[in-house]
Amino acid sequence: MTHDLFSMSRRQLLAQAGCGFGTLGLAGLLQDEGLLEVARADETLGDRALNPLAPRDPHFEPHAKRVIWLFINGGPSHVDTWDYKPALEKWHDKSIREFAPDFSDTTGFFKNAVGNLMKSPFKFAPQGECGKMVPEIFPHMGRHVDKMAFILSGHTESNNHSPALFAMNTGFARMGFPCVGSWVTYGLGSESRDLPGFVVMSDPKGRGLPKGHAANWSAGFLPGVFQGTHLKPQGEPIDNLVRPSDVTDLAQRNQLDLLKSLNSLHLDDHRADSELAARIESFELAYRMQTAAPEALDIAAEPKHIQDLYGIGDERCDHFARQCLVARRLLERGVRFVQIYSGGMENQRSWDGHNDIDGNHRQFAGETDQPVGGLLSDLAERGLLEDTLVVWCGEFGRLPVAQKSAKPGRDHNPHCFCAWLAGGGAKGGTIHGASDEIGYKAHDDKVHINDLHATILHLLGMDHEKLTYKYNGRRFRLTDVAGEVLHDVIA
Repeated sequence: MTHDLFSMSRRQLLAQAGCGFGTLGLAGLLQDEGLLEVARADETLGDRALNPLAPRDPHFEPHAKRVIWLFINGGPSHVDTWDYKPALEKWHDKSIREFAPDFSDTTGFFKNAVGNLMKSPFKFAPQGECGKMVPEIFPHMGRHVDKMAFILSGHTESNNHSPALFAMNTGFARMGFPCVGSWVTYGLGSESRDLPGFVVMSDPKGRGLPKGHAANWSAGFLPGVFQGTHLKPQGEPIDNLVRPSDVTDLAQRNQLDLLKSLNSLHLDDHRADSELAARIESFELAYRMQTAAPEALDIAAEPKHIQDLYGIGDERCDHFARQCLVARRLLERGVRFVQIYSGGMENQRSWDGHNDIDGNHRQFAGETDQPVGGLLSDLAERGLLEDTLVVWCGEFGRLPVAQKSAKPGRDHNPHCFCAWLAGGGAKGGTIHGASDEIGYKAHDDKVHINDLHATILHLLGMDHEKLTYKYNGRRFRLTDVAGEVLHDVIA
């Protein structure tokens, strides 16, 4: 099926051109033409004609200007990563009901495979001046604990991957809502004219996308310009990025000039058609991307000692190392928000350790530990960590009991998860909240996803109650009608 250029809607354009190309085209229009009206709740009517992806002032002085979210996909076990529980060693193989009488076999997914309490298979040791207990699987990240603010009392509603992923990304456990990256770029715009404001990278090892796929980086009901641009893990990272070999730069420029002239004649008679103007400019931004994106993604330009720092060349972690280094290069060039997913679909293709929690977490920690440690070191040495917020978090935690299998694993646990923030105003070496003695439920200073989102926005200089968008007669926000800023993790 074909579409006449002048009759295509914005959604048809996105479907025809592909997510990355369509997003970038809309970004170019909205930066250069200022025809799409959006507003924050605290803006006056006259402010609405601002170019949505042009840099915008925050509500107050920010700590951070940009974000890297390391999404630990599949539900990392908090009791085997950052929430050390010596009680599990003491009471290993005892019934959880001796300590949590309200425990339900349906807390996780496999009610017929619930075993007894299980100690962590990993040795823990104190690291840094703060003395944070760190498992042996994180030797590189462990060197940076004095830069990290730990949240050990997170909780969510769903024990199912897809809704839990949506909740962690959007604040709602169902499709159709804007994700954090979209809200951030909606609120602050981008500092790059030739690159997207929000970029997503997924697992490149053939393990698939996270559950829910692109809905995790969707702009929802926000204008499409704010959705994440997904860098494909195989082949060209962005569709239509490379000019055909038989077309010269001059020929392409002439084609674009002619197309723009013809379209502009039609636009003169349809001045209110911002979607038409978006289609015109989409070609221009794609043209600029052909120069800007390959340079930004070219890690071969980095010196060998930097590549070695991230672990590039190490077969175990090379793929994630490359993504972390690309993320740093994108942020340096003005991209506002980068999200990197570790792991693909469920079970052994991600941190979803139902079977063999030891082997599962050793594998994925081995893939990510050095790249993340290298990223933190590199950002700090370049002076970027001061105003770059790094987030480490998955969609939920895991139960402190064994899931019966050939090699014991752990089932899903929505009642408790952990996260850490580094740089960008996070108060290093601090801990917020605590789970109960065995790590079953968040106990002290509980943190809902809304609170985590409110804190991220606050570090970026935005009041989560003022960052709103009117849709279907209601002003929505990332934190819905809840959310408290965690001031004790802020420097």
